[in-house]
Formats: sequence, C-alpha cells, structure tokens
Amino acid sequence: MTNRPFPWGRTFVLGFGFFGISIIWPLFNSLIPPMLADLGLSAFVVGFILTWDNIINMFFQPWVGSRSDRTHTRFGRRKPWLMLGAPMAALFFILVPFVRENFILIALAILGTNLGMALFRSPTIAYLGDLFQPEERSKANGVINLMGGVGGAIALFTGGMLYNIGVPIPFIFGAAVMLLAIGVVLWRVKEPDRSHLPAEVIEQEPKLLDNVRYVATNPDRSGLFLLGAIFAWFVGWNATEAFFTLYARTELGISVGTGTQMLTAFAAMLIIFAIPSGLLATRFGRKPIILIGLVGMTVGVLLAFVVRQPTMLLALLAVMGGFWALININSLPMVYDLAKSGNIGAYTGLYYFASSAAAITGPIVGGALVDLTSYQAIWPFTAVFLLLAALLMSRVRVHKAG
Repeated sequence: MTNRPFPWGRTFVLGFGFFGISIIWPLFNSLIPPMLADLGLSAFVVGFILTWDNIINMFFQPWVGSRSDRTHTRFGRRKPWLMLGAPMAALFFILVPFVRENFILIALAILGTNLGMALFRSPTIAYLGDLFQPEERSKANGVINLMGGVGGAIALFTGGMLYNIGVPIPFIFGAAVMLLAIGVVLWRVKEPDRSHLPAEVIEQEPKLLDNVRYVATNPDRSGLFLLGAIFAWFVGWNATEAFFTLYARTELGISVGTGTQMLTAFAAMLIIFAIPSGLLATRFGRKPIILIGLVGMTVGVLLAFVVRQPTMLLALLAVMGGFWALININSLPMVYDLAKSGNIGAYTGLYYFASSAAAITGPIVGGALVDLTSYQAIWPFTAVFLLLAALLMSRVRVHKAG
C-alpha cells in the first residue's frame, strides 16, 4: 500500500473513456429494439439480433484484452486499440438508423458497431488496473463510473428528445460525442513506462487461456463464483434494458422517446452514488456493498412488476440506479483483486467474457419469455437472476480489504 495522494486529475481524464462508451450503449439499447420490433419481429428474434454479435465479441474481447497486454508501440499498449476501434464503432452506429428498414443491413450495422466497441473497450477499462494501485481502484472506479453515468444520462435524456425530432439525429450525436471523449483519453492519458521490465518478464506474462485455466482449477473458487455472479446480474439487467422501451410503449402506452428519457432517472442516480459507492467499498469492503446492491435491486424490480403508474415507475428506476451503483462500481475492482499486475488486461477480458455471455443470454431468453407471456415478464425474470447473483457473491472469499 502506498501513501501517495489520490490522483484525481488522472482519474477524471480516464473517465472520459467511460463517458464515451456510456454515450453509445444507452442509445443502442433503448432505440434499436423498437426499430427491430417495427420490422414485425418477435421479441425472441429482437433479442437474437441484439446479441448475436456478442457471440463473436464474447471470444474476441478477451483476446483483445490479452493482446493489448502485449502490444508495444510508440503510442503505448492500449492506445492503438482505441485509435482503431472508436472510429469503426462510430461509423457503423451512424449507419443503423439509415438501414433500419432492411433486416440484413441493420443486423450488419449492429455487428459492426459492437466489433468496433470490442476493439477499444477492454483496453480502455484495463487502464484502471494499469494506472492505479489496488487500494485506489474502488475510488477510481467510482469516479470514472461517475463520468460514465453522466454520459449515460446525457445519452438517454438528449437521445430521447432528439429521436422525436429525427430518428438518425441521436445516433449521429452519440457517435460524435464518443469520438471526442476517446480523443481526450488518447491526448491526456500517459501510459506507464514498461521499458524497465526485462524482456523475459514481459514474455512470461500469463496468456488468456492460462487465466481461464487458473480460475477454473483454483481450489479457491472465488474467481469462478465472482464471474458467475457478474454473469447472472448482467443476464437480468440486460433483459430489462433491452426491452424497457418496448415495455413502456406496449404496457404503459409511452412513446419510445419518452421511455428512453425515463431511464435518465436510473442513470442520474448512478451518477450521484458513483463516488460514494467506491468510498463505501473502501470503508466496509466490496463484497458486502455489492450484496446490499443486489438485494436492493431485487426488491426494486419486484415492485416494478406490480407498478403501473409511470410516475411511480420513474421513482423506482431512480432508487434502483442507486443500488446498481453499489454493484457496478465495485465488481471490476474485485476482479482486479484476483489478478496479477501483468495480466490485468486478460482479467479485464474475462470480466467482459462473462458480461458478453450475459448480453447474449438475457435478451434471448428474456425475449422468449416475453413471447410466451408479455413484456411485463422482464421484471420477475430479472429478479430471479439478481437473487442467483447474490447467492454466488456470498460464496466469494475476501482476501484483503481496499
């Protein structure tokens, strides 16, 4: 543990990377499902089109994280991946609304967007492990998720408003802001100098498969339980996020734009609780704080199942946003606690392997359930997986605080 002052400036600069990522995904998850449903597709097929690209990303993204550990250029290890992926994601994201009336073309545009995001997301998140000591990571993750929350809130509120003006406008807006934000990271983040490390140390860093093997065979199953919990809570929330605007339009009679803006309450509370969540975890430990968040989220989604008033649902979304901050801010630092310094990028990839698998499972299985019942079924579906996540998290052994 070091006594150096906490690097607030560096943390906020890195937060622009999370800001850029968080601009795209809320627009993607709230505006694209209604486009697909308007093509006459079932909820199952909507979920499938939203997630089939993640089948590739589930394997591709860990590889990117591992390869970025071993990339050595004059720009650094991570920056070449940002320079390649961000423009690619922006281009395909802009194309989505222009090809929305063609089944094949919109699916290909979704694929291109996600592949571009996969190229730079793991390297961006890996900076959290590169630039901060273990005892600093919860606080740093709180700050950068604060920036991500700001991006999400801006995307949802502004995107919903712009959608009502013209369907392509929020996509162009999101792509432009994302590129500007990633540009700040490229300009201001200084990667750690690894030139002092002996070549044999760099070459002997564990590869991705070594990390998978370690997690699977380690007598201490904490890594396995943690990745399982991450998978479970993202299965639940991804289903809710994928179908919320369709739920709002179908069950509550709310427009797509207004439904998108309602999610701003969730994002706003994520902003408010981002830094406190990291500070609470530093004080009381990451595991208990995450468990409190999971229990609170479970109660919230069960209440949402019975609430039919938009105003009450808006209030519930705000409360759930606070509990989600407790989970989301502290999960990645827990993953880093299990990693060694040389393979942080690979462990970042494993984290996103679990989340990508959840991004496949949640919308597809949730969509199938919706087809059998109604869009209201997303709430109990989410509750079941949040409870499963809490059970798995309770089995994680805490090795050290901070």
